[in-house]
Amino acid sequence: MADRLNYRIEVTGPVEGRFAEILTPAALDFLAKLDNTFAGRRRELLDARRVRREELQSGEKPLDFLPETRQIRDDQSWHVAPAAPGLEDRRVEITGPTDRKMTVNALNSGAKVWLADFEDATSPTWHNVIDGQINLFDAIRRNIDFTTAVSDAASAGKSASAGGKRYTIGEEPATIVARPRGWHLVEKHIRIDGRPVSASLVDFGLYFFHNARQLLARGVGPYFYLPKLESHLEARLWNDVFVLAQRELGIPSGSIRATVLIETITAAFEMDEILYELREHISGLNAGRWDYIFSLIKNFSQHGADFVLPDRAQVTMTVPFMRAYTELLVRTCHKRGAHAIGGMAAFIPSRDPEINAVALDKVRQDKEREAGDGFDGSWVAHPGLVPVCREVFDGVLGGWPNQLGRLREDVSVTAEDLLDVASAGGEVTEAGVRANINVALRYIDAWLRGTGAAAIHNLMEDAATAEIARCQVWQWIRNGTKLEDGTVLTRELAAEYLNDELARARAELGDGNRLGDAYEIFTETALGDKLPSFLTTGAYARYLTDAR
Repeated sequence: MADRLNYRIEVTGPVEGRFAEILTPAALDFLAKLDNTFAGRRRELLDARRVRREELQSGEKPLDFLPETRQIRDDQSWHVAPAAPGLEDRRVEITGPTDRKMTVNALNSGAKVWLADFEDATSPTWHNVIDGQINLFDAIRRNIDFTTAVSDAASAGKSASAGGKRYTIGEEPATIVARPRGWHLVEKHIRIDGRPVSASLVDFGLYFFHNARQLLARGVGPYFYLPKLESHLEARLWNDVFVLAQRELGIPSGSIRATVLIETITAAFEMDEILYELREHISGLNAGRWDYIFSLIKNFSQHGADFVLPDRAQVTMTVPFMRAYTELLVRTCHKRGAHAIGGMAAFIPSRDPEINAVALDKVRQDKEREAGDGFDGSWVAHPGLVPVCREVFDGVLGGWPNQLGRLREDVSVTAEDLLDVASAGGEVTEAGVRANINVALRYIDAWLRGTGAAAIHNLMEDAATAEIARCQVWQWIRNGTKLEDGTVLTRELAAEYLNDELARARAELGDGNRLGDAYEIFTETALGDKLPSFLTTGAYARYLTDAR
């Protein structure tokens, strides 16, 4: 461990309840070792992101596969490490925040894997960040339960005692794969010599420090999903973090396994390289729809009508440029022995049988497409969708745990294919603009109140939803996009829609909301002259930081 005399660690958030069990001196020393070692490289890589985005926006340097790493792509001899225990079969993965109820429900859902999400599905309040660590700590030790309120148990059709119904972890829980926050975020409640610590390293470090040995003793390991990577150099940084963490705690090298979300347009051009950098520690890649489109808009925001997308609902995974991305992901993964994991089914089962029938049919079609394309598994956001996804993949996989043998050598994807945004077709409608504004307001309101995974209009929405929604509105205004009736979407017209949707949301949500703050955030990040990289960074600093 590092010498504590060389730096000052300060926890500015309240240490209450069981927080001290997580924020131990030894755990904080471990975080300091990680952050002191890698803070400089992290800042350099974030600077490189900004420079690259400016180059892409200006057209100075077109996006293409990297010539300097061609040898890695062409070399057919290297492969990633074999699947780790608990990750051989990933046909159904459920995602969600790390609150206690979700922890129990996800582990008991019947899914093979639970993505325990500290990132887009968690509002990064100090309480949520540390309470989530406590919940995972308890779950790994099989020392967790959850008791519903009486009304919840009754409405769910469960038998309810005076104290509600008690849920505990079953005999075959899902494998936990934790998702830390992205490299661009900081944790302002933990500071080293006055500077906030990388949120990625806080989430990774606390989970790894407290649970790695326990997980290995149970026959699995410390597994992670890595979000928002924009280059293979960022993957290399994660690999170096893993090597140091394992060495510091005396954990066998290669115990960590990571799955990288390919949810930025630049990462889509470096899939082989990302796998190569993490080859001793990686298990697969995942296709993340909303963040991927959000990234494309950010990087090509100055390129005019050729990169303007239609209504969000029209940009499905079957449009040509999205299909090119997913098929390339499957081919790249299987060529290297890595799992390819499909995207999210965000539908929340409804009490309306007609809504359910239509939505479940769409979910089934989406999962059939993924399984037919060679994906080894896919995501759902609700336990009620686990049986549908499992049935589809069972039908394709049979008794096999995955489809790694399907090499998809029929797939050939060019840079032009990945960037052929015009192929999406479609149109921008007033209803689509209003829907983006409405869901963004509702989600940001929920996020400000501490909920990172919010049920909105029968869908489970997370931060990626708000990002793509406000980003599209900005892009349409920036390009003077015409709506279906020929009306040009101006900033003034969008502001009118925003006021209408604010009034509608207030009428439906009632008292106790944060819609006023959500309105300000949306106005700043969607209606301004410049497009901020992330709405969550500024909103976190302004609204969620307790600097006591």
